[in-house]
Amino acid sequence: MAWDESDVRLVPLEWLKPHEEIKVKNMKKLLDMTLRWDGFTKPLIVDIETGAILDGHHRHAVAIRLELARIPVIVVDYFADESIDLDLWPASELDEISKQDVVDMALSDQLYPPKTTRHRIADYLPPIHVSLEKLSLLSPTNPGDSE
Repeated sequence: MAWDESDVRLVPLEWLKPHEEIKVKNMKKLLDMTLRWDGFTKPLIVDIETGAILDGHHRHAVAIRLELARIPVIVVDYFADESIDLDLWPASELDEISKQDVVDMALSDQLYPPKTTRHRIADYLPPIHVSLEKLSLLSPTNPGDSE
């Protein structure tokens, strides 16, 4: 499966659930680039059932910093999609991890350290540009609906 721009949805920021911390320095660099581009140029990858962020924690942090109402995502069925591989980064303190562990952490009030998990997603992410103005507007968009 190859994704394109029509697969990108704008979802409420509060629906998303991170499972790991970010590196503040990386977030600040991305924040500067997002402001320069006046928008998001890459969607997050998110589990459709739980809102767990699989890829895009730094983009999520930028959206929080900018107090955006919505954020561009591609939703996937994390447990059913066998093209989504889960690994640990070499510097991770964990010996093993499962998709259930990731979702459980996202649904908890705790986070893994930065760069604990690494999701390999076979499909190509489409380049996008969604303006900050559009993302700051409140809308009745549901996670399951396209914008």
